[in-house]
Amino acid sequence: MKDLQLYNTNPYDKLLLLSTLALIAFGALMIYSSTSVITPAHGRKGITEFFYFKRHLFTILIGFGFMYITYRVRPIYFKKIAIPFLVFSFILLILVFLPGIGVSSGGAKRWIRLWPSTLQPSELVKLSMVIFLARYLSDSDYKTDTFMSFIKPVLVMLIFQVVIIKQPDFGAAMSLVFLTFSMLFLSGTRIRYLLSLTLLALPVLYKLMMEPYRLRRIVSFLDPWKDSQNSGFQLVQSFIAFGSGGISGVGIGGSKQKLSYLPESHTDFIFSIVGEEFGFIGVSIVLILFLLILIRGISIANRAKDMFIHYLAMGLSLMISLQALINFAVATGMVPTKGLPLPFISYGGSSLLVNMAAVGILLNISRRRDEEEPLYKQRLIARRKARRIIETRKQGSNE
Repeated sequence: MKDLQLYNTNPYDKLLLLSTLALIAFGALMIYSSTSVITPAHGRKGITEFFYFKRHLFTILIGFGFMYITYRVRPIYFKKIAIPFLVFSFILLILVFLPGIGVSSGGAKRWIRLWPSTLQPSELVKLSMVIFLARYLSDSDYKTDTFMSFIKPVLVMLIFQVVIIKQPDFGAAMSLVFLTFSMLFLSGTRIRYLLSLTLLALPVLYKLMMEPYRLRRIVSFLDPWKDSQNSGFQLVQSFIAFGSGGISGVGIGGSKQKLSYLPESHTDFIFSIVGEEFGFIGVSIVLILFLLILIRGISIANRAKDMFIHYLAMGLSLMISLQALINFAVATGMVPTKGLPLPFISYGGSSLLVNMAAVGILLNISRRRDEEEPLYKQRLIARRKARRIIETRKQGSNE
C-alpha cells in the first residue's frame, strides 16, 4: 500500500492537465462531428448518429480512471513492474494471432477481443517500452560508451518489431523505433552506434518497402495526383479537406470530406477534418496544445532528481508527441500513409487509454520533488553529459 500513498502536497502541473483536457474535449467533439452523419462507410445494422460518440465517451470515462490510478501510484513503483509489464504487453501482442481472441480488419491482425470493444496491444507496447527503457537507462551499470549497453534494449525492441511487422502494423513499428532511438540518444549513447544500426537496417527496410501495398503508398505519397482515384485517393481527399478549410474553416459539422470521401476520417485522418471545419486557426490551436504537452513534459523531466523518473517523464512526453507529429505528417502528405491515430482526438480506445495513463504519470511526477537521488547518480549524469560534449567536439574537429 505504500506505493499508493502520496508523500507531499506540491501542486501538479495545471497547464499540462488543461492542455490534455482541452484535447480530449475537442476530440470528443470531432468524433461526433465526423460520425454523426451515417454514411456507407459507417452504415451497418445498429449504427446511429451517436454510436461512435457514446463509445468514445465511455472510453474517456475509463481513461480518467486510468489517469487517476497512475496519478496516485508512486512513480518509483513503475520501476518495479517494468520487466513484468514488458512481458505482459508482449503476451498480449502474441494473442492477436489466436483464433477467437484476435480480431482481423482490413487484412491486419492488430486487436484482441475485449468486451465491450477491442484492445490494440501495440499501443500498450509503447508504454511498457518507455518504462523499461527508463529503468534500463537509469541503472548504474548502463554505460553510454559501450556497444553492449546500447545493443541490449535494441534487441528487446527488435523482438517486438518482428511480431508487430507480422500483424502487420508498419506505423506502430516505426514509431517504436523512433521512440527507442530518441531515448537512447537523450541518454548520451554514442551517435555512431545509432547511425551504424540504421545503416545495417536499410536492407531490411528496403525489403519491407517493396511489399506491393507499401510500395503503392510510397508512389502515391510522391505523386498522389497521378492515381487520385486509387492509391492516391486518401491523400488527395486529405489535401482537399485542408484546402476547403482555409483560415477559419467551414464550421463545425460542415465537412463534406467526411461524407465517404475521406477514408478513416474519424481515426487516422481526423486531423484533416479539423483542418476543414476549423481551418488554419483550429489546426494551429491543436498544434499549440500538443507543443504545450511536450514542453511541460520536458520541464517535468528536467526537474526530476531521480534518473529513472527523469527518463520516464521524457519518454512519456516523446511517446505522445512523436505519435502526434507522425499523424500530422501523414495527414499533410509529408510522409507516406501510416495507420496511427492522433492522440486524444482520434477514435480508438487503446490509444486514448494509454495516453491518458501517460499523462497521469506525468502529473504525478510533476508534484513529487523531494526524492533526492544518490550522489553517484548525480555524478553519472555529469559524466554522460561530459562524454556527449567531448564526442560532439571530436566530430566537429574531424569535419
